[in-house]
Amino acid sequence: MKHAIWAIVPAAGIGKRMQSDVPKQYLSINGRAVLEYTVNTLLHNNNITGLVIALQQGDTYWPNIRIDSEKPVLVAPGGKERSDSVLNALTELTRYEHFDADNDWVMVHDAVRCCLRQGDIDRLVSQVADDDNGGLLALPVRDTMKRQAAGSTPSAVSATVDRENLWHALTPQYFPAKSLKKALETASINGQSITDESSAMELAGFSPILVQGHEDNIKITRPDDLRLAGLYLRTQQ
Repeated sequence: MKHAIWAIVPAAGIGKRMQSDVPKQYLSINGRAVLEYTVNTLLHNNNITGLVIALQQGDTYWPNIRIDSEKPVLVAPGGKERSDSVLNALTELTRYEHFDADNDWVMVHDAVRCCLRQGDIDRLVSQVADDDNGGLLALPVRDTMKRQAAGSTPSAVSATVDRENLWHALTPQYFPAKSLKKALETASINGQSITDESSAMELAGFSPILVQGHEDNIKITRPDDLRLAGLYLRTQQ
């Protein structure tokens, strides 16, 4: 692997489902902010050269985040949607003198997935290697999946979905920076819905590699997730 890898963390979300006045990425777990765990985990990985974080305008919490690394940390403006924030971060990277826009790769990770394991980052990098399709951490679906009947109240089942070959998409998601930037720009121009970086690459004709991660790589969305993440982090440490 000859290219450098830059982490991108879209952190402009408000997190309405947390029912908190503080954005969920800044809530405390075991005495440290969620985002502090996330950023430092990425920066401590030997594969990662530096990081770009996309922040909401007027973010007053970020200056209090302690960075335990000398690697470069760039700041980009957050966008209306996650894909906008990632595209803004990529644009910020292209202005950075040590970034090779033609050859470097990016690893996009949710700000509120603070339990990411170093081994999962390493596995993603090694299994994707130099495959231009890129890849993402994911988990095979284990449970029986139900589809809700549209508009049903109370919610009613319309069908049972075959779980074979279904995976839960996680992050990080790892792609050549040039390809991802073009894919996001094209999707935006065409008005296509982008749920994650992989979906943008899929629309552009790529087939990202699914790399199995660990189940403790949870996304903090609701209050109970904070307690669970705290348990996972204590266990990991």
